[in-house]
Amino acid sequence: DAVGRGACRTTGLGGRIMIATYPLPVYVQRFFTERLLTQMRASPNTIASYRDTFRLLLKYAEAQTKLPPTDLHVAHVDADMIGQFLTFCEEERGNSARSRNTRLAAIRSFFKYVAGCEPQLLHHCQKVLAMPSKRHEKRVVDFLTRDEMETLLKAPDQSTWFGRRDRVLLLTMLQTGLRVSELIGLRVRDVELGTGPHLRCMGKGRKERATPLRADSRDALRSWLAQIEAEPSDPLFATIRGRPLSRDAIERIVRKHAATAASTSSTFRLKRVTPHVLRHTAAMQLLQSGVDRTIIALWLGHESIETTQVYIHADIELKERAMALTKPVDSTGGRYRPRDELLAFLEAL
Repeated sequence: DAVGRGACRTTGLGGRIMIATYPLPVYVQRFFTERLLTQMRASPNTIASYRDTFRLLLKYAEAQTKLPPTDLHVAHVDADMIGQFLTFCEEERGNSARSRNTRLAAIRSFFKYVAGCEPQLLHHCQKVLAMPSKRHEKRVVDFLTRDEMETLLKAPDQSTWFGRRDRVLLLTMLQTGLRVSELIGLRVRDVELGTGPHLRCMGKGRKERATPLRADSRDALRSWLAQIEAEPSDPLFATIRGRPLSRDAIERIVRKHAATAASTSSTFRLKRVTPHVLRHTAAMQLLQSGVDRTIIALWLGHESIETTQVYIHADIELKERAMALTKPVDSTGGRYRPRDELLAFLEAL
């Protein structure tokens, strides 16, 4: 057996007793090949995120134990080391609390897998699984106003092939709210411009969904398809050579035209416009138009309706309309005063 099942024990770091029969490399390899790739069919983005976390963790463990990663055992990587590693990521690498929590989530997933494979390591794994995520400030989401949207759509130069492509791409992002990965994955065959025009995409969690198109988006896409004369399997938005755009390319396109728009709009200078801000903008358009949160969640491909809650917090106009429905209280309200001494004590805390 590659893992080994001996009863051998050895004294490890700080005099602690560590089970030396569970080599870490075996479990890491199985976690990625069996758990993530085969059983969960995790997305490439998830694989890349987990891979980066374990590369950093193994390098940190190597520096702490003076052992190469291939000689590490599961017991070397305990809750204490992981806590120190997360602190290192924040203080030395400058990671935010959100990034720290993302790395902890990857580590938890691994130890949950190990606990299922080796009940003898359950106590060791439970200490890691009990590590809490770090609380962090949740910023109000950024989005563009209608005037800012129009300014952004005017930024691309329509006299060039790139400008025409970029305008259709920006319009599609603003109207559909597609994620960058979903936009990159669009093929010509995913565009339906007949009755009930819509885009089909494979979303997060491998959930296929269809997003309706407005008349202006439908007409823009019809004109674009007529220009490129592409095959059904070709990417909808591509380079001049017909290759799919990368995530970096999409971000550069948005950043480029946002900079152009900022030169004519003072409010643009106060915002950091990213592809995800365009996704937020699509959601805010729906919310401000009175669309129910459940429909918005389906539109954006959210796993839970609670994810859509952030847009309500960000919509000051919605809050102002709610406030307008309230009436001032004419009478002066009294203050609650508990009669019991114990209740008084609790009230004073």
